[in-house]
Amino acid sequence: QVQLVESGGGLVQTGGSLRLSCAASGRTFSRYGMGWFRQAPGKEREFVAGITWSGDGTYYADSVKGRFTISRDNAKNTASLQMLSLKPEDTAVYYCAADFIRNGRIEDVRTYAYWGQGTQVTVSS
Repeated sequence: QVQLVESGGGLVQTGGSLRLSCAASGRTFSRYGMGWFRQAPGKEREFVAGITWSGDGTYYADSVKGRFTISRDNAKNTASLQMLSLKPEDTAVYYCAADFIRNGRIEDVRTYAYWGQGTQVTVSS
């Protein structure tokens, strides 16, 4: 069992930056792959970034590639999403998720059983 708590969301202007954090409880966290997803009003939850349990593999949605960076610290049971050059279309509730990554589907929302409560990111134009 893993519990996840996100923090770091807020209101920022276009071009600004934010760093989201995900704090995890549970001894199995270091064995799980992790993903960041987001959901805008009226839209489905979508993949943003993912990282393997060891941290040696990172994956990004095309829309954030080059602007966002995912990382993790297994010793501290934390994961982060550094977001640069933010755009209004990045506005959404951001969720971190964790689970074993089966069949390489790190980008699939159905892969994850454990989710945080979400943190709001709003980018003003």
